[in-house]
Amino acid sequence: MVEIGESSESGSMVLNPSLVRNGSRHEEETFHRQVINFGGSGSRNTSPSGRIGSRNTSPSRQKVIKTKPRGLDEETVATFSKAVQPDIQMEDNIWAMLPEDLLNEILARVPPFMIFRLRSVCKRWNSILQDNSFLKFHSQVPSHGPCLLTFWKNSQTPQCSVFSLPLKQWFRIPFTFLPQWAFWLVGSSGGLLCFSGLDGLTFRTLVCNPLTQTWRTLPNMHYNQQRQLIMVVDRTDRSFKVIATSDIYGDRSLPTEVYDSKLDKWSLHQTMPAVNLCSSKMAFCDSRLYLETLSPLGLMMYRLDTGQWEHIPAKFPRSLLDGYLVAGTQNRLFLVGRIGLYSTLQSMRIWELDHTKIVWVEISRMPFRYFRALLRLSAERFECFGQDNLICFTSWTQGKSLLYDVDKKVWSWIAGSALQSYNSQVCFYEPRFDVSIC
Repeated sequence: MVEIGESSESGSMVLNPSLVRNGSRHEEETFHRQVINFGGSGSRNTSPSGRIGSRNTSPSRQKVIKTKPRGLDEETVATFSKAVQPDIQMEDNIWAMLPEDLLNEILARVPPFMIFRLRSVCKRWNSILQDNSFLKFHSQVPSHGPCLLTFWKNSQTPQCSVFSLPLKQWFRIPFTFLPQWAFWLVGSSGGLLCFSGLDGLTFRTLVCNPLTQTWRTLPNMHYNQQRQLIMVVDRTDRSFKVIATSDIYGDRSLPTEVYDSKLDKWSLHQTMPAVNLCSSKMAFCDSRLYLETLSPLGLMMYRLDTGQWEHIPAKFPRSLLDGYLVAGTQNRLFLVGRIGLYSTLQSMRIWELDHTKIVWVEISRMPFRYFRALLRLSAERFECFGQDNLICFTSWTQGKSLLYDVDKKVWSWIAGSALQSYNSQVCFYEPRFDVSIC
């Protein structure tokens, strides 16, 4: 009889190699049969419960049941079963001499946040990312996709985190390059961010590109007061505009001002003919700016091409507690808000403006389980904003972010939301290297 060697520390049985090496062929066959009967998949069921009602079939007719190792999926098992390939040695002298156009072609297809990290690899890569040839390749590559940008100040130190929806991952972007007065995040468009703040007693505005870490302060407006701002980037002529409507307290006596980056100056336009605003949130859709107003009731629309305001008598839905305007694609304008008087009867709904009939048409409702997880109390504060038919809901109290895809009609939570405090400011952001602030 072949002996079994001592058990290992893990408790499994190991074979004594010297016994196998010195034993006969008959002993080896006997040993293998014992090992199979000891713990193999072909062992006989000798327990009393196993013998009851069982048929004594030959091994050739027994049904073979294939099982998967516990804790391993099929992909992992397939990987483990593959033969180990030796590591490929990359020749430094070959990769160091990679042609410039080929290197630009490769880097242009790397996700923007990873490119941002590659700037610190060497001086050559840092210069390439600022070169016009690379920016040309980058502009021809499809967009990375929408991201969620969160900005806040911790002990007067700017902090910025970006959640990539395609990669489903958070990235931290250093924001110490901005001046201290840049406190309010106005918004984002085409890869640029707009900030405003008080520099002493002067209200200032700046535009920056977080990826290139470049920024510049815009000239002072004609009226030095805190204004409601919105920024729009034009990809065709590589320019941007900043629109300033009423001041932050709703004073309608101030004329509308528009900054044009090509002219590098503010121009005065018609004063908005509205007394009371429902919300300070604005939506820019199809070269038109929309605001909610109570007097006159409905919407105020500003045409960027003519510089004139128009009133749209679209009545708001009944029992609307708070509403946010959200711009969609292809001239779609959405209204998002809570309906109901009591916390148990409230619900979150989404309407779309019918431009022909001038009415709001309900298109979706937030499922109750999402609504209660996002807003547990009726008085909790939330924010809502959108881009490319995506609508994001954020709750500072719960520290959560919920995303709704209008086209797919899908609700989903954003994992690891970086809402740090009530000072957090959130917006959609499209990372681009090729957008200039000049």
